[in-house]
Amino acid sequence: MAHIVVLGAGTGGMPAAYELKDELGGSHEITLINERDYFQFTPSNPWVGVGWRSRNDITFSIEKYVSKKGIKFIAGRVDNIDAANSTLTMESGETINYDYMIIATGPKLYFEEVEGSGPHGGYTHSVCTVDHAEMFYADYQKLLEKGSGHIVVGAMPFASCFGPAYEFALIVDADLRKRKVRDKFHITMVTSEPYIGHLGLGGVGDSKGMLESELRNKHIKWITNAKTTKVEEGKLFTSELDEKGEVYKEHEIDFDIAMMLPAFFGVDAVAKVEGLCNPRGFVMIDEFHRNPTYQNIYSAGVCVAIPPVEATPVPTGAPKTGYMIESMVSSAVHNIEAALDGKEPHAKGTWTALCLADMGDTGAAFLAIPQIPPRNVAWFKKGKWVHLAKIAFEKYFIRKMKKGSSEPFYEKSILKMMGVTRLK
Repeated sequence: MAHIVVLGAGTGGMPAAYELKDELGGSHEITLINERDYFQFTPSNPWVGVGWRSRNDITFSIEKYVSKKGIKFIAGRVDNIDAANSTLTMESGETINYDYMIIATGPKLYFEEVEGSGPHGGYTHSVCTVDHAEMFYADYQKLLEKGSGHIVVGAMPFASCFGPAYEFALIVDADLRKRKVRDKFHITMVTSEPYIGHLGLGGVGDSKGMLESELRNKHIKWITNAKTTKVEEGKLFTSELDEKGEVYKEHEIDFDIAMMLPAFFGVDAVAKVEGLCNPRGFVMIDEFHRNPTYQNIYSAGVCVAIPPVEATPVPTGAPKTGYMIESMVSSAVHNIEAALDGKEPHAKGTWTALCLADMGDTGAAFLAIPQIPPRNVAWFKKGKWVHLAKIAFEKYFIRKMKKGSSEPFYEKSILKMMGVTRLK
């Protein structure tokens, strides 16, 4: 009997544990390890930031549900990975041996890369965790009581997931309009992207024109190629670069509240393993989602290393969206199954970027096949249906995790709705 550990219980790790159980049955032991004892549905955090969702709506206890599937759960932080000897050391001192491991930790939020940023000891907020989203909402309520102000939303250098920044700017706009106080607040987007709608993907279809139009219609100003260097209380310092990467203009932006997505880095225990990660701590994988150095370690989700789509004046990374993560997880699971059967790995993930971005009362969806241009498909659409699909996605995914289902949501639901039946 082999022991397979899944490290991380987010939107990649939870499905990985369930799919391993479905594929391997009771013949092998599966352990799920997560620093927190609860699952959080990260895509809903922007709604938490304006009070449209609560913690109870998007979180639940992990052990209660995975134990029903015969999966062991450990809540705690892994402090050390001895990859050569296939051993984990927990913060408690407990050691865990494994035969195979799937790393699905997600990223470390690297606030320390920009002085004065971050919700803990800094002056900017984030919606990357439910805790951070709640902290924004607390300060947002104070700003609403004040009655007017300047709200800054955007992304720091080396950020790689830009969709939530656009979502949040437009959700805040929609919330203020619902409250009939939009005229009392200014919103500015400050992003490291070279242009609006770049999204870390070099643009998808007419994402540039469509998102510029959306921001313009909602009276949201923007600064692109923004290399934010420092944040002080109520003031954000950013250098606007030109196409050559030289400083075009310096900005000192006064704000009342700011939500700036940070750069991502590998989590500490993973990043420090020699031969496992690239210089920014992301797990290096081959086409089978297996680490080339330690071939009993697989990885899926935001924590994997993939190259940027293109060089940009301010460094940007490439996003790992939901369908891509779903595909990575399935690939890793089936290749571990093959290895246990004495066969060579064969399953490969689909490098396709698919995203549903809510805009409060409408939404935008994009599909890029493959992620890196030139593409076979570059599809970008806006409509009320995306807003409704995002709500359906939230409800379906949380229900699916509570039921212990490993059924692929994107392939069977979202892609069908978009008229795409098969991806290559």
